[in-house]
Amino acid sequence: MEFHHVPVLLRECLEGLAIDPAGTYLDGTAGGAGHSREIAKHLTTGRLIALDQDPDAVATATERLKGLPALVVRANFREAPKVLRELGITSIQGALLDLGVSSHQLDDAERGFSYHADAPLDMRMSQSGPTAADLVNTLDREELCRILRDYGEEPYAWQIAGKIVAVRAEHPIETTMELAGLVASAVPPAERRKNKNPARRTFQAVRIAVNGELDALNEGLDGIFDNLAPGGRLCVITFHSLEDRLVKNKFRRWAQKCTCPPEFPVCVCGGKAKAKLITRHPIEADADELNENRRSRSAKLRVLEKL
Repeated sequence: MEFHHVPVLLRECLEGLAIDPAGTYLDGTAGGAGHSREIAKHLTTGRLIALDQDPDAVATATERLKGLPALVVRANFREAPKVLRELGITSIQGALLDLGVSSHQLDDAERGFSYHADAPLDMRMSQSGPTAADLVNTLDREELCRILRDYGEEPYAWQIAGKIVAVRAEHPIETTMELAGLVASAVPPAERRKNKNPARRTFQAVRIAVNGELDALNEGLDGIFDNLAPGGRLCVITFHSLEDRLVKNKFRRWAQKCTCPPEFPVCVCGGKAKAKLITRHPIEADADELNENRRSRSAKLRVLEKL
């Protein structure tokens, strides 16, 4: 299947990065190279390092970046410091993270990310390690409930976890449609009548757990920020509230000068901000982009500059 990718908030990302043609840049989520290609086109003596853990994305990005000053490496962006160190790169002038599942991963039913088509219950971005089926068939009800509640913000987490445990006692849960169906059967009829598929939150939660996405994001942000040169920009596109909250809070901490308790009348810590917020509020897609790319509707871009 061709790796289809429409880069979200592309113009805004390029503006946010404020690209120096001689600089070194990192795209931690290369995907179909939509953002990577446009960043690389702005470079002259500079260089782009594009990372992705998905072997399909690595192959596609390598092909689409031919002839441009770019190198594609198969790695999760949490490994960015190690990759840069191995390449002899001591600092970068900017980095971009386009988080979440890619259009290709959703559209390729066999990858098991979508609840709209029947396929093996997989959801592995790296195509290695334990699958979603391994997770739902082995974890106890309490842990399943925690995952659904914490990663999917699912109000019926306990009921869905109970249904999963009951069904798998009779036979393994092996396909996407089977999981989607049992989620629907576990929630109240009113929930099933809503426009959005009742399995949406469960699939998000299981996918995040399978890929360790929030841990990777937390670790990756720290590592990438440490490698930014002064004046370097970090752009992050999120697609759900958990990601956005994590990014927002980390950006705010880096941009905070004083860390004294709020009841102190004057600052005594002498703290200095590590960065400044380029975007006080997240940038969202405009009407034209929303009409052209429905997957941009939940995208939020935040931009930070290291001091």
